[in-house]
Amino acid sequence: NPGSPLVPGGPSAPGTRGEPGFDGRPGLIGQPGLPGATGQPGQPCLDEGDYMTGILLVKHSQSEEVPKCYAGHHKLWEGYSLLYTEGNEKAHNQDLGFAGSCIRRFSTMPFLFCDFNDVCNYASRNDKSYWLSTNSPIPMMPVEESGIAQYISRCVVCEAPSNVIAVHSQSINVPDCPNGWEGLWIGYSFVMHTAAGAEGGGQSLASPGSCLEDFRATPFIECNGARGTCHYFANKLSFWLATIEESEQFVTPRKQTLKKGNLLQRISRCQVCMKIT
Repeated sequence: NPGSPLVPGGPSAPGTRGEPGFDGRPGLIGQPGLPGATGQPGQPCLDEGDYMTGILLVKHSQSEEVPKCYAGHHKLWEGYSLLYTEGNEKAHNQDLGFAGSCIRRFSTMPFLFCDFNDVCNYASRNDKSYWLSTNSPIPMMPVEESGIAQYISRCVVCEAPSNVIAVHSQSINVPDCPNGWEGLWIGYSFVMHTAAGAEGGGQSLASPGSCLEDFRATPFIECNGARGTCHYFANKLSFWLATIEESEQFVTPRKQTLKKGNLLQRISRCQVCMKIT
């Protein structure tokens, strides 16, 4: 006889959690998204300056006009052409090819002196300053205050892209720059200068400061600090590289006096050159 039907059992207890399965394969690359919204405009660019080599070139106009830096050069500052100072009857020279010869502000007395008593004095002695001058007519009397400006040369300090030198021909012909160098300006070979008490200074002949664009028998003016006046005095002398003929190199020099109108016959020419990069 058939047995009685089985009764279904109750639900079993949950089994234990299985081990994680293997990672699936990467899905297909999705379609590019829609373009985003336009961003906000950026901040305006700032001129932070382009400092290149650290090689400085000083240009003196020998006029009231501030000279300009050459194309591709970076202007650092402009000022007035200080040739040298004299204190306690001793002179200290500034090479016109160095940045120290172009100071930002003019004064007949640009310095003061201090002693061991911790005391400093300004414009209280007969100290002097000497400045590269302009071609303004020599005044009959010392000039003062605003009347001085027309006699003081202006200058500019520039950063150059490569080295700069002066070359001198020791003849009346302008020398060529060496191969691989280009000319910046031509001039006359300025060597040294003296004034009160036979004090003075000079220029390195390799320095651009030794090649002045304009020749003047008296290219600088004396300023008295305490009095606040400037004037051209007879005791100021300028010294220039002379022309030397090839055949006269080892011959005793012949005395010669050159008068106005013939001065340039014995003044050496020069050119300031910059390395081509």
